Amino acid sequence: MNAVLTRHQGLSDRTLAWLFVAPTIILLLAFNIFPLLWTIYLSFTNYRANKPNADVLWTGIANYQRVLGDEAIWDNMRATAHFLVCSITLQLLLGFALALLLNRKFRSHSFWSTAILLPMMLAPAVVGTFWKYFFEPQYGIFNQIVNFFGGHVSTMLGDTQLAPWAIIIVDTWMWTPYVMLLLLAGLRSIPPYLYEAAEIDRASAWTTFWRVTLPMVMPFIILALLFRTIENFKMFDLVDNLTNGGPGSVTELASIHLKREAFEKWRTGYASAFAIILFVSIYGLSLVAVRFLERVKQR
Repeated sequence: MNAVLTRHQGLSDRTLAWLFVAPTIILLLAFNIFPLLWTIYLSFTNYRANKPNADVLWTGIANYQRVLGDEAIWDNMRATAHFLVCSITLQLLLGFALALLLNRKFRSHSFWSTAILLPMMLAPAVVGTFWKYFFEPQYGIFNQIVNFFGGHVSTMLGDTQLAPWAIIIVDTWMWTPYVMLLLLAGLRSIPPYLYEAAEIDRASAWTTFWRVTLPMVMPFIILALLFRTIENFKMFDLVDNLTNGGPGSVTELASIHLKREAFEKWRTGYASAFAIILFVSIYGLSLVAVRFLERVKQR
């Protein structure tokens, strides 16, 4: 009798929990797990998306061997590594400096905090278009500024030496506020009594920074490094709008090359193998960063 009454009163807690969780699980399977498994399968075949009715042959690890043996791929990876190291280094240095500045309460603090965050609120496509006109050699503001100070730059985006630095500058301008926000949260989380103890010990500002500020903010620095490494490793839209991998292939990052293989040359199986290698690389870097973060937290 009690069981009948319970059944008529409503659903059990377990059933309700599954009803709430099920949509999330279905979306996760549909948009994350299934595409990943499908990509892994395609990476072992000669499938071409522009020929869906052609026979699909199992090629084993041939695509992976071709990717790892392709010199062009390694050139792309070197370009990606250069972009990663330079842009993230600049973002960490500038972001930390801005965070230290904004951590001090001063007049118009709120205004400058909001103004600095504006670049990261814009879409990458908008930022790429804006900076492309900014670097334009004929009527761009960049050349006018350089000429005003007595310098001369023919074209920033068309020069093989300067084009990589152009995308580094733009990415740094856009995402330094994000790094600043993370590090500012770290600075605000430092207990005041640590600075009071350092002041009682008559520690200099430099000693306080190295012994108190930097160790306490280090977990946030690692988080910023992790997040920006993942994002910059798959950077596409900003570079595509600015240089489209040019001039030549000096700014052809791994993501740009992947797009060309998949949607211009239609070598879907080959591109899938390359995508899996990139995924494993990012995952490996993330594991290293997470383990290092755990070690820092245990100190």
